[in-house]
Amino acid sequence: MSATIALWLLVLLPATTGALLCLLPRVERVAGVVAIGVATAGLALAVVVATAQPAAAVPFLAGAGFDLRVDGLSAIMLPTVAAVTLLVLIFAAGDIREGRARFHGLMLIFAAAALLTAVAGNLVTLLFAWEVMGATSFALIGFWWRDEHRVASGTTAFITTRAGDLGLYAAAGAALGGGAGLGLAELTDATAGWRDAAAAGLLVAALGKAAQLPFSFWLSRAMDGPSPVSALLHSAAMVAMGGYLLLRVAPLLESTGWADTAAAWIGAVTALLLGAVAVAQRDVKQLLAASTAAQLGFVVLAAGLGAQSGGVAHLVAHASTKAALFIAAGAWLTALGTRRLSGLAGAARRWRLLGLSASLAALALAGIPPLSLWATKDAVLTAALEESLWLYIVGLAASALSAVYAAKLIFAIWRRADAHTATHYDEHEQGTRHAGALDSVPVAALAVGAAVLGMLALPPLSGAVARALGQEPAQPGVWELIASGTIALVLVLASTRWRLPEPRWAAGWLGLELAGDRLLVRPTMRLAARLARFDDAGIDAAAERAAEGAAAIARGAASLDDSGIDAAADGAAAAAMTTARAAASLDDRGVDRSVDGFARRVWRAGRDSARAQNGQLHHYYAQAVGLLGAVVVLLLVIGR
Repeated sequence: MSATIALWLLVLLPATTGALLCLLPRVERVAGVVAIGVATAGLALAVVVATAQPAAAVPFLAGAGFDLRVDGLSAIMLPTVAAVTLLVLIFAAGDIREGRARFHGLMLIFAAAALLTAVAGNLVTLLFAWEVMGATSFALIGFWWRDEHRVASGTTAFITTRAGDLGLYAAAGAALGGGAGLGLAELTDATAGWRDAAAAGLLVAALGKAAQLPFSFWLSRAMDGPSPVSALLHSAAMVAMGGYLLLRVAPLLESTGWADTAAAWIGAVTALLLGAVAVAQRDVKQLLAASTAAQLGFVVLAAGLGAQSGGVAHLVAHASTKAALFIAAGAWLTALGTRRLSGLAGAARRWRLLGLSASLAALALAGIPPLSLWATKDAVLTAALEESLWLYIVGLAASALSAVYAAKLIFAIWRRADAHTATHYDEHEQGTRHAGALDSVPVAALAVGAAVLGMLALPPLSGAVARALGQEPAQPGVWELIASGTIALVLVLASTRWRLPEPRWAAGWLGLELAGDRLLVRPTMRLAARLARFDDAGIDAAAERAAEGAAAIARGAASLDDSGIDAAADGAAAAAMTTARAAASLDDRGVDRSVDGFARRVWRAGRDSARAQNGQLHHYYAQAVGLLGAVVVLLLVIGR
């Protein structure tokens, strides 16, 4: 198999299989097995494609094809997306009990869109993948469509991210206006003003998908979706793709002279403030959601600093870490029926493999040495220190907060259950009191990744990653590593001994959800409702009136046809029959009789003439005398 074919199959195999699963509900029982098989093949294809780094393109639009390209950055991201998708689908095979075909179909389409985003070579392909990813995320968050609250949460997430997505269309228009073309690598060639507009559009679109300020609140509502959706969406797919896009266009951000600085500060502030939001949460999925926005803040910070190697290392390590924690949270929700931290007391003791794996991932999230996020965050912070001391301080404070909220989770699942713990069971759904291998094994595998993927930010792998991205090798300073590791360790130990204060002012997601609901979601829904009413009362009504008018004309024409044209036709037919009968009678009585009479007279004349020709000479002489006499009489008459 050629690398180009493998590249097409990497996207088309999950997309087509997902579509078939959605359309064929009879495969309900085998949907999970089919999805796992396709995801396994996808992981193998991702490895092949990442190794060969092919490119492919087909005609699509005038002036721009459907362009797929694999470079050093996407070669690192593709196996990550494929591996996390496989492990999440293994968990989903045991967690999803209804609508399996539709669920696994949507998950495969969602994963295909994320993979296509990673290899998009131009804005046309990126827009196509971006749209499919957004649409399927809405369908997955609101998967339990009979629950109006879940559907409303999907709507909030969709409208919020769509508002940011408009920037991608603006960027495409600016790229064409600036004469740069639609290739992602060519955007820096646009003229100055258009280049700024393209950078601004891409920045807004990426911030929306990555749940950065001020778009962060949609992640809170996305927690109403099924647990496997949260595990994929918040780790290696949609949210991660926002940060990934900024890493892809980091040269464009730098070329403007302002977009890179804006991205760096937005990422740092998001990491800090959403870290405080995570510390304030008492719901495990809300804690993990806020921490996702905070950790993606480090990726956005890296993109703004041009530290692509540190950013992609953190993105990959975070994907493994967060997928493990979301799957564990989903397994506890299914088993105990609660998302409340106080209801998870003793959960790690009850299911040891699941508890130990989740704890390892949480320690990585905290930044404890030598686990992955300790090194990857410091790779970003080192670049921040070279740029700005204040940027480094904000980033370091955000890193410290990650230790606090990770420790809060660890303490919750390991402390002994008491009489009050059971009162929270079945609070969100009916628990099964069971967590099996399909829950524990994926978490264990992802926890291993959370432990070791920090090597991407440390020698010698950090140098290889930097060279693959076309950058000079860089690595965290020793003292920075020691300082951040020490801070994380102290805060984790302090959290297990003392209950650290919770910033209650941040518990409501900084009021962002309320503001976004009032300023964006509700106005959009009201506008949609008014347009729907206008459509019903105006366009549809006009169409109905036009249809009714056309029907009336048709009925009138039919009536006219029955009473007028048909009657006239009948009269004309009757007149024609009368004329035909008269003509037939004339023919029989006149023409035919005249012809017959003339024929008889001719026949008699012929008979009489035949009598004269009898062969007797005296008859001939008599005829000649008679003829001569007639001639003489004629001459005498004329002579007079």
